[in-house]
Order: sequence, then structure tokens, then C-alpha cells
Amino acid sequence: MTKTNLEFKTEVKQLLDLMIHSLYSHKEIFLRELISNASDAIDRARYEALTNPGIMENEGEWKIKIIADKKAGTLTVSDNGIGMTRDEIIEALGTIARSGTREFLAALQSKELKDNPELIGQFGVGFYSSFMVADRVTVITRKAGLKGTGVKWESSADGFYTVEDVEKERKGTDVILHLKEDEKKYLEEWEIRRIVRRYSDYIEHPIVMDVEREKDSTLKKGEKVKIKEEETLNSRKAIWLKDKSQITQEEYNEFYKHISHDFSDPARVIHFKAEGTSEFTALLYIPSKAPLDIFFKDFEIGPTLYVKRVQIMEHCEQLIPRYLRFIRGVVDSSDLPLNISREMLQSNRQVEIINKNITRKVLDTLADMKKNEYDKYVSFYREFGRVLKEGIHLDFSRKETIADLLLFESTKKSPGEYTTLQAYVDNMPKDQKEIYYIVGTSRDEAASSPYLEAFREKGYEVLIMLDEIDDFIMGGLQEYKGKKIKSVIKGDISLDKSAESEKKDARKKFKELIELIKYELKDEVKDVRLSGRLKDTACCLVGEEGDPDPHMEKILKAMGQNIPARKRILEINPSHPLFEAMKGVFEKDPKSMMLQEYIRLLYDQALLLEGSKPRDPAAFANAVTRLMVKNAEEAASVQS
Repeated sequence: MTKTNLEFKTEVKQLLDLMIHSLYSHKEIFLRELISNASDAIDRARYEALTNPGIMENEGEWKIKIIADKKAGTLTVSDNGIGMTRDEIIEALGTIARSGTREFLAALQSKELKDNPELIGQFGVGFYSSFMVADRVTVITRKAGLKGTGVKWESSADGFYTVEDVEKERKGTDVILHLKEDEKKYLEEWEIRRIVRRYSDYIEHPIVMDVEREKDSTLKKGEKVKIKEEETLNSRKAIWLKDKSQITQEEYNEFYKHISHDFSDPARVIHFKAEGTSEFTALLYIPSKAPLDIFFKDFEIGPTLYVKRVQIMEHCEQLIPRYLRFIRGVVDSSDLPLNISREMLQSNRQVEIINKNITRKVLDTLADMKKNEYDKYVSFYREFGRVLKEGIHLDFSRKETIADLLLFESTKKSPGEYTTLQAYVDNMPKDQKEIYYIVGTSRDEAASSPYLEAFREKGYEVLIMLDEIDDFIMGGLQEYKGKKIKSVIKGDISLDKSAESEKKDARKKFKELIELIKYELKDEVKDVRLSGRLKDTACCLVGEEGDPDPHMEKILKAMGQNIPARKRILEINPSHPLFEAMKGVFEKDPKSMMLQEYIRLLYDQALLLEGSKPRDPAAFANAVTRLMVKNAEEAASVQS
């Protein structure tokens, strides 16, 4: 096939522009990213050699070779891994084929990239960091099993790239960087050694380089000769198999950055060895920053799975529950077979044991952070709390353990401060029987909600919940330490038992007016009743106990979900002067058009208070205007 000129997809052009012009202080990470990609390619080839040996050529030891050519001004990172076909290289280097690309680019543009380099590797686009130091990059690759037929990819980051067929003797990939004039320091042996030692020391495969050394001549005594020898630059020690006492925090941190492509240090390290019914070693990390794509469907979940130091799968989702998908790390098993497939993993008893062990260890570690490093835990929770609380729904057997890890804003806490369910229960007044919460889009909106009027009067604390899934999660939790959990906008609320007789009298007093409101709104509401939650506001809409929160309903509808229409209950505040006035109009003329308009306005007002639109905004605005005119005219006549 002849040489083909192709254009980068728009998002790659944007990324390259950001990469080249925004990142100044961390350019050296390009080498880490290329070595990491080479290591992944070898892992895939090594696994293929175990499971499908017929397609693999025997080329000796797996290795990554760095070649610095000062004369040509090129730095090459070469591997003998799986390689790529023509279609694969176009897919891999010509586009970013994953969901969340726009959000990722927006995040890059909205933040100072030079201060947030972790965003680069986080999205799997580390290859493009090569263009920070090179004005041209050439990739020559051959897929394992395709004898002699290779592909050459080349670009100068000008919006275009070329692809052509070439001959390549061996499988694998060579990435050749034509370095910019002011970046030639990356050809120096000492600089390459420093970067490899800092970022890639624990890569399992040897990272080698030809180095020139002076040695005694074997031909002439006392004479020195220069010879080139291939030298391994990394220690190659599997850090997870070392004793914890032999590993420094810095070493733990660098290994985390290698496997996660993150620049931030992790929040916590979890390193343990399990023995007994299942033998495995796990080195796990709780990150300090949430990946941008953690809520996207194609977010890759799970630690890297090794069997006897052979990498089997990079993201093994069966090893960890989905609500702990932020965990990064490696698991090395002694019991699993090397040829285990994804299908076998789903029903393997050893995998189930590993999953249970990891889940318990992670939850115990989070509990320890919450108890002993509260400020660090708060930082973690702000990043991952929304993910963690999914466990209430997904892991019924551990829902109270997970509930103990949740943090909440509340009406008794200042903005930015949190309480827990245990603290809430400990501080409940003796006469309070239930745990109350409200869901909102902002703290200010929730804290000032009329639904809280009776709770404020009684001095009851109400948890403020601002995530879209919170009502769903709290409905799944249902109770905590024997206390029922209840939404303040659902079900009947009766906080003051002493006022029951007054409520009974009010029900009798307004009986006919309530029946009229029910009739006029029969197509809109399920019932009309007196409210136990309102003190100053005239009315509100509430759902039955099992109904979804209106906020959640809107989100589901926006996602295209077919949500069955549910009528709600209109609660009225009998102590509000409006109803005394409406009763007076009713007694004079039960069929008054004004009364009918008041009833419609009452319902629209209730819709507004819950954050919904009036049924007919134009009619609502006209009715309010008429009332304003009437009141203004009456006020003017009184003054005159």
C-alpha cells in the first residue's frame, strides 16, 4: 500500500496544541509514558505467547531498548511486544476513541495544564507528550504474526500524519523522536538514567541502553579501549513481592504513578499478603484525585492481575466491586491458572475470595483514615464520596459498613463541614424518632426550603444531600442503627403530637374548602391535606413514601427514561392567612371565579417551591399581574 496522508481528528489537534504550548515544567514524563506503553505491549505479547504460542516468534528476552543517537538528534524507544497493524495504529494515534473526550479537553483548557500534568496520563494520551520535546515523531511497528509486513506512522504535529507500509524484520514497535534543538539533553546517558530510575525502575521488563565504557585492552597491557555494552537501567524488582519494611514511601508513590499514569501521590497505600484458602499478594492504592472519566461507561475498573508475576489482565474488574472502582494497583495470585479467561474469572471461587479480601481491606483502610486522618479523609470523600455511596445499593451485605463511611452536610453544620450518621443519631433529641434528609441542587436552596420549617422550629437536624443519586441511595439504606431514614418531602410529617387536637379542629374548619380544592385539582393531585411540616409557607407538594424525589425524576427524564406519571399530595398550612381569606370568599360564593383562580395559583406556587415550572407559565404570570394591579388600585384608593 502506498503512502497515505491523513488528518488528525479535531480532538487530537486540540490535545496536541495544549500539550505543546501549555506544559513546561514536566516535559520529562514523555519518556515514562513511552516506556509504559512499551511495557504494556510486551505484557500483551507475553500473554499471547502463553495462550496462543503459534503466532509468536522466538526472539529471546522481552525488553525495551532506548537508543540515543546524538549525530541524528533522535531518541528511540523500541520494544519487541505485540505491535500494531495499519488499522490499529490509525485508531490508536489518529483519534481518541473513548467517551468523555470533550469533557477531558474542557478540563485541560479550564485548568493550568502545567500545574496539573496528571491529566495527561490519566486519559491514556501519554504518547502525544512526545511532541513536547520532538518536532517530528516516527513510529515503525509490526504486529506479531505478520511476517515482514510493518507500518510506518509519522507526524510533525501540524494537524496531519502519514501512514505507509514498510519492511520490519522483527515484531514490536520503535518510537523515534526527532528532538527539538533545545531538548537535546534527553540524549545524554545521565539524563536517561535519571528519568528511568525515577519513573520506571519497577518495570518488570529490562529497560536497556548501549553504553560506552573504557576497559583494559586484552591485546596490549596498560592500554584502554572503548567498547559498547548493553546495560539494564532498571532494577526490575516486583515491588509488590518485596517486604513492606524494604519499601520507602517514595518508592510506593513512584510505582503508583507508573501504573496509574497519575502525577499526584496516592492518599493511601494498601499492601498485604493473604495466605490460607487463597494465596495472593495485593498492592493497592487509594488515589488523591478522581479521574475525569470515572463516571463514564467505559471507565476501566480493577487492579492489574498477575499470576506468578505474569501479567494476565490490565484491568480485572472481577477483583473489586464497582463502587470501589477508584482503587488502583496490582494483585498477584499463586492459585489461578495462567490461561484463565474473562469468562472463567466470573465464576472462579479464588477470584471471589480475592474480591472479598480486597473489599474488606479497602473499607477497613477508609474507616481508619476517617478515624485517624480526618482531614485527609474529607479530601478523599470530596473526590470519591459519590462513587463510594453507590455501595449502599450495590452491596447489601455491607451497607451499614459503607454507611458509616459517608459524610453529610446538614442544617446544623456550617457550609463545608460534615457530619456522619453516627454523630446524627448521637445528637438526636429524645423525642426524635427518625433520621431526616432533604435532596437539593445547592446547599443554600436546600437549607432555605419551606419543607424544613417545622424541623427548624423543633430544632431537628436535617441532612442536606446534593448528589443526583442521593434519594435513590437513602431509599436503599432505609434505616441506620434502628432509626428509620425519611425524606422531608415525602410521606406525612407530624413532629408535634401536642398539636393534633388543633389540626383536628382545622380539618373540620376547612373541610368544605379542602373538598373544593380537591375537586378543582383532581387531574393534578392525588389528595389535599393539612400539613405538619409548614409553618410560614402556604402550601407544598409531597410524594408518598416510596415515590422518587422530583429532582431524581427530572434527571431520569433528561436521560431519556420513561418515568410513569405520579400524582402527588398538596399540603396546605391551615394557619396561613391565605386560607382564612379563601374560606371567606368560599362562604360568600362557592363558585367564585376568583376562588378557582386562587386554587390554580396555589398549585402553581407549590410547583415553584419544589423547583418545577408552573403548568402554564404565561397564565400564571397573567394571574399574578392581575392580583398586583388589583392590590395596587385598592392601596391607591385607600391612600386617596
